[in-house]
Amino acid sequence: MMKKAIIFGASSGIGHEVAKLLSAQGYVLGLAARRVKLLESLKRELPNEAFVRMCDIARADDCELVFNGFVGDMGGVNLVVISSGTGYINDELEWQKEKDTIDVNVTGFACLAGLAARYFLDKNEGHIVGISSIGALRGSREAPAYNASKAFVSNYLEGVRCKMKKVNPRITVTDVMPGFVDTEMAKGDGIFWVAPAEIAARQICRAIQKKKARAIITARWRIIAAVLKWMPDWLYCRL
Repeated sequence: MMKKAIIFGASSGIGHEVAKLLSAQGYVLGLAARRVKLLESLKRELPNEAFVRMCDIARADDCELVFNGFVGDMGGVNLVVISSGTGYINDELEWQKEKDTIDVNVTGFACLAGLAARYFLDKNEGHIVGISSIGALRGSREAPAYNASKAFVSNYLEGVRCKMKKVNPRITVTDVMPGFVDTEMAKGDGIFWVAPAEIAARQICRAIQKKKARAIITARWRIIAAVLKWMPDWLYCRL
């Protein structure tokens, strides 16, 4: 069976690097993002066929049209990777920044994940991959909407995974939780253990191949994840 994947958020960062690796593995790709010129440039680099569509995932109508368009262009799809995301350092709690984050990371993500889940249920198999964050584990004083939105992503994926295990175990749902990766999203002071996007993408592709339920990227961030989970509130709030 020919391998076919749609990647939302393929214009830069993690999605861009995952696209290159999947194409090298023989995938036909659907590439979606707002910045079409970057997608076209990526398409010219890829060794296998790729289709390009502009998509602003904050608009639900866009999501459905683009998703269905790719399915028609490609004659079906086996894998959907949702890498689109945004976030701000927002100490002043400006509402527009919080709203933009929620519109993309919550509303847009849920729309795409739901589209993929319904499609794969009809198809009777498939794989959904969502990019959340280590930030999903705790709140953030500097970027409250970002961490909260990534907690939504992880929780939503867990719910969809539980549903699929009950109704159709042939459908895999993977939650990818990166630490700091060298992309436009790596913002703030004192960031550490920053992984190149290429290395993060390689580990994500391995998680896809192994059909993991969750993958913390890169591996050393498992230490931070464990510390964050067990750290008492009084200590976390003093950091």
